[in-house]
Amino acid sequence: MPDSGPTLADIARAAEVSTATVSHALNGTGRLSEATRRRVRATATALGYGAPRTGPRTRTLGIAVTTFPGPWNYTEIAYFSRAVTAATAAAHAHGYALTTLPADRVADAAWHTLAVDGMLIVDSPPGDPMARALRARGIPLVFDGAPGDVRANDHWIDNDHPATTREVLDHLTAAGARRIALQAGSGAETYARVVTATYEEWCAERGVPARAVRFDAADTEGRTFDELLTGTERVDAVYAAYDPGGRQLLAAARRHGLRVPEDLFLVCASEDPGYAETAPPVTTVSLNPELTARAAVDRLVALVEGTHPPTPGPTVVPAALRVRTSSRGMRPPYLP
Repeated sequence: MPDSGPTLADIARAAEVSTATVSHALNGTGRLSEATRRRVRATATALGYGAPRTGPRTRTLGIAVTTFPGPWNYTEIAYFSRAVTAATAAAHAHGYALTTLPADRVADAAWHTLAVDGMLIVDSPPGDPMARALRARGIPLVFDGAPGDVRANDHWIDNDHPATTREVLDHLTAAGARRIALQAGSGAETYARVVTATYEEWCAERGVPARAVRFDAADTEGRTFDELLTGTERVDAVYAAYDPGGRQLLAAARRHGLRVPEDLFLVCASEDPGYAETAPPVTTVSLNPELTARAAVDRLVALVEGTHPPTPGPTVVPAALRVRTSSRGMRPPYLP
């Protein structure tokens, strides 16, 4: 059922406009400036307002990545491009179209009138305005990754990120690493928070310092690693939890005259097959986006059609550690 949402009067008070202005802004009518329309729509979304879903089914599902509020092309990232491709195939197999939507249009009317039967939201952060708007309309939702604001009847598909993070850290330790750093995510989505928390717990359990740097997609030369790779306490291994962190670390290692894996071990979470061809080939963690996307679409269709409604909660998809040269070896010789 749709959430109990705000009224037009509630939105008018929050936006400091009249209810008539709210009605015009949400319906695309009247003589309003574009700035006013966007402000009213943004206020409506923030309050969780959405026009109720009406009319016949469209046989269309939607998908969007809502991790970051700014404009970005998530289909350029291997995980998301593979997830979208797999979700499209799965939707077609069920007889549905799949619409890929931008995630940075909070103030647009599209989220209030979007004609889809169900929505797959990827990496939803806490306070996600898209999730609020779609919940308010009663549109069935399935999340790829645990939603930032979990509700009792939510459905999501995810990996066991604590177990996967520990597997990577234990693998590096077995290879000989003693000072392992983490390149952590900068988003508020569950993946970033859980991987970082697990890494910190793992370090505390062993009495070793946790050393983490923030992932910066624009840092092609890996400058964020400079402090980790210099001095007597430099690290001997890095787990890059985001692609293209592996390539960034390889670039940083070259600048500092460090060899991978002789001086530095590396594991990167990535779906990019190109890591098998780098010099050296990089060990990767695959989160299996195809399995996740197919499972998410299957569950979403079941929710939309309602014939065999699934039980709320998570479905766990296994991750896979693909060991390559970058993390193979014995304890680096420079350590005591």
